[in-house]
Amino acid sequence: MLSARGLKNVNELDKPWRFALTQTYDPETNPTGLISFGLAENVTFTQDSISYRSSAPTAARLPVAAAVHLNDILAPHIPINSDQIVVADSPTSLGNMLGYSLAEQGDGILVNRPVYGRFELDYGVEAGVEMVYADTDIEEAFLPASVEKYELALAGEKEKGMNIRAVLLVNPHNPVGRCYPIETLEAIAKFCGKHSLHLISDEVYASCVFDTGDSEAVPFTSILSLDLSKLINPELVHVLYGFSKDFASGGLHLGFLVTENQSLRRACKAVLRLHGASQAAVTIGTTVLEDRIFVSSFVAKARQSLASGYRLTTSILEKEGIKFIRGNAGFFVYVDLSPYLPSGDLSPKEREFSLAQRILDAGVFLHPGEEHSKDVGWFRLVFSQEEVILKEGLRRLIGALKAA
Repeated sequence: MLSARGLKNVNELDKPWRFALTQTYDPETNPTGLISFGLAENVTFTQDSISYRSSAPTAARLPVAAAVHLNDILAPHIPINSDQIVVADSPTSLGNMLGYSLAEQGDGILVNRPVYGRFELDYGVEAGVEMVYADTDIEEAFLPASVEKYELALAGEKEKGMNIRAVLLVNPHNPVGRCYPIETLEAIAKFCGKHSLHLISDEVYASCVFDTGDSEAVPFTSILSLDLSKLINPELVHVLYGFSKDFASGGLHLGFLVTENQSLRRACKAVLRLHGASQAAVTIGTTVLEDRIFVSSFVAKARQSLASGYRLTTSILEKEGIKFIRGNAGFFVYVDLSPYLPSGDLSPKEREFSLAQRILDAGVFLHPGEEHSKDVGWFRLVFSQEEVILKEGLRRLIGALKAA
């Protein structure tokens, strides 16, 4: 017999479209294989990209190297010290650890939507923490006025007896692909300070910001770059970062938690034996971060590739008259496929599933409903693919939509 927690987690495996399918397409060996626009991966690391000769790994070198790197890309108001960093095998594990350490089972974490849907698993599968959604329109989510929706959601959950422990902020945003303006970050921090809520800022796409030619695009600003002492108790602010996005290496399994909260760091370290990074990952990660010339070169190249993929994708979407949200960060374009949803006596979720199945039958995977938009028919299209794959996938997608 399983515990109630175990049974609840087993049921997650039966939810339709909950997990992404694996890409099998190869232009030479498997030209009819599946193309996945649902998994946020960047260009693939080759063996040469990560093969460094290094000394034996030590636990001390990686946090020091990570502090140098994070001070560089996050530009914190107060420099990050290595002792403020907890190293684990992924930001996903760190989310689970934060859920356990900051909340009781059944407590809630407040987040606006649309948002990356697997946070429900990251914070819920083991820690039993619920994601609570503040309903904001896509454009509204990035405005200081969005705090009004946070206030409404917080009050509503309190009336239901739900204890909200934290706000989760995703910056740069997944799936919208935008960065939060400074004034909005300040408003959210003030809201958390007012209600003594923890503020978790997921900044795994910090360096995945690229030039789209839009002079009005908002640049990335880390929550740590603000003078937090004027907005919130700094010990309530926690930043997540990892290798999976900026370094296109999800399989390396390295994640970092930055927090001034010593008690939280100790609580996380107490369970690190279940979530610790492998020595191989520590060795590779340390060597990469210590090579600042390589990091600068790699990030610049990655940004160019992302900009190229974004331009190609959006130009095709515009040509076909498909609505999308303009962004400048991440690996994805948030597209509105609601005009192609089937009609009939179906629930909103069933309509999305039906459209996703039709697209899948054409050899393309898009995740239906997993980014939790309050409006039906929005999908996250991941464009960080080689050009030949991206063109073929978009051709298949457009064909499936036109055949509706």
